Amino acid sequence: MKLNDKVAVVTGGARGIGLAIVERYLAEGAKVVVADIDRDAVDAAVAHLQQSSGDADRVLGVRLDVCDPASVAALIEETRRHLGGIDILVNNAAVFDMAPVLEVTEASYDKQFGVNVKGAFFTLQAVARAMVERGQGGKIINMASQAGRRGEPLVSMYCASKAAVISLTQSCGLALIEHGINVNGIAPGVVDTPMWEEVDALFARYEGRPLGEKKRLVGEAVPYGRMGRPEDHTGAAVFLASDDSDYVVAQTLNVDGGNWMS
Repeated sequence: MKLNDKVAVVTGGARGIGLAIVERYLAEGAKVVVADIDRDAVDAAVAHLQQSSGDADRVLGVRLDVCDPASVAALIEETRRHLGGIDILVNNAAVFDMAPVLEVTEASYDKQFGVNVKGAFFTLQAVARAMVERGQGGKIINMASQAGRRGEPLVSMYCASKAAVISLTQSCGLALIEHGINVNGIAPGVVDTPMWEEVDALFARYEGRPLGEKKRLVGEAVPYGRMGRPEDHTGAAVFLASDDSDYVVAQTLNVDGGNWMS
């Protein structure tokens, strides 16, 4: 098992890609913290994971608001107290919104950059400080997006926020490797999660489409032949968290069925 006895924190870990990564990390022998802003979702995910794994001691649920430094500090302390020092951080928590450029609101901008960029960076910073203090290195994985590779007319702020995540991955990767901390990223494409129902509804509103049409079209456009699934991203997440990626620094790996080549 590639992650045997490692301690991993997955933000936004109660659903979607985050939950799929949690499940795979457990299967690879890790102890995992499910960190999410939705306490009910955390409790439900932990109950499911404890039952499916048969090992309650390897799963910890924590409510986390990545925009609140005190919440991040409490996450680190609770993890240390129950599972030990953090070896792996998956910075997965994010929010999405869209609107035509002329209709983007300051509130929408603040929310997306507050969670996707500020929250991700200061969570990374706090965990990296703990890793440096511990002196055993670590692996940090930032979840970016194909949206961070290019602009989209209706998704300007989300694209910009994910481009910032890719840039931060590069800068933090270069800065932290001297401490034995590898920082890398994963850029998913279009992924079939419950959030896509909301995304599809927004496209229907702004592009005048029937519900479900945009989701169908983007799935058909993927070279692989379908939308991604949460579990499609877990192999990359294991690789970047394991010793196999020790010489991989400041990279963002596209896991998108061929949608983007870089």
